[in-house]
Amino acid sequence: MSDPLVLTLIAAEDGRADLPAVVASCAERLALGAPPLWLAPELACDLPVAGAVPSAEAEAIGRRAIGTAAIDIVVQPQAGRRKRLLVADMESTMIENEMLDELADFLGLRAPVSEITRRAMNGEIDFAAALRERVALLQGMPAAMLDTAASRIRIMPGASALVATMRRHGALTALVSGGFAVFAERVAAQLGFERVIANTLDLADGAIAGTVRPPIVTGETKHRTLLDLATSHGVPVAATMAVGDGANDLPMLQAAGLGVAFRAKPAVAAAARCRIDHADLTALLFAQGYREEEIVG
Repeated sequence: MSDPLVLTLIAAEDGRADLPAVVASCAERLALGAPPLWLAPELACDLPVAGAVPSAEAEAIGRRAIGTAAIDIVVQPQAGRRKRLLVADMESTMIENEMLDELADFLGLRAPVSEITRRAMNGEIDFAAALRERVALLQGMPAAMLDTAASRIRIMPGASALVATMRRHGALTALVSGGFAVFAERVAAQLGFERVIANTLDLADGAIAGTVRPPIVTGETKHRTLLDLATSHGVPVAATMAVGDGANDLPMLQAAGLGVAFRAKPAVAAAARCRIDHADLTALLFAQGYREEEIVG
């Protein structure tokens, strides 16, 4: 017999008014093992599903009830929801930016570089080759521009609460980025990540050299980091969470106990078991059953 499920509905700000009706519709169509539990009023609600309802069927019922409303859905086993390890992508996940695009903006190359970034993140072209191609365009840029670009970093809404809340409840947190350590280390320090892995951008004579120091952080690096940290800290893989938006995040998303495609590229959202399209990163806390009053900040 399959484990009992919980269906969690999480609204973005412009979906809050629709959420009570969606909850009522789901409750009417699903056999519930208990009344709906509001994790945050008009923002997030758990519906414990009774009986052996397949996950895909429960999700389909939820998505029909949601329709076009700005509401996300997560369906998972009720047991073991709170995770003990978080491995997160950085760009377009923990921060709103793609930092290579920000650097290219100084050279008037944002549009073509952004298109390469989009294709790489959607899995249309090889990630490492795309990274080398974009970095080569930066050759000769003064290294001081890295600080200027860092001043543009915009933290994703909910990122600080996600990391702080999970750490308060004993989880290990790691930021693993296919971007550059010069930015990832700042973001990790600001948000409180305990581990950080990222690429090193080569510099020469006070300028960007146009190359990346090997080995390049790839999707396999992220996957291996998740598994290695889980093993070294005695965390079952089922108790891990991964979040990201790009094709190079898919290996860790598919391996984690709960892998979340966050506002992801279409190919990634389609391949991931769980996706958040509308809400901010606090959705990952509601998905774990945290109540509003338990969220730090």
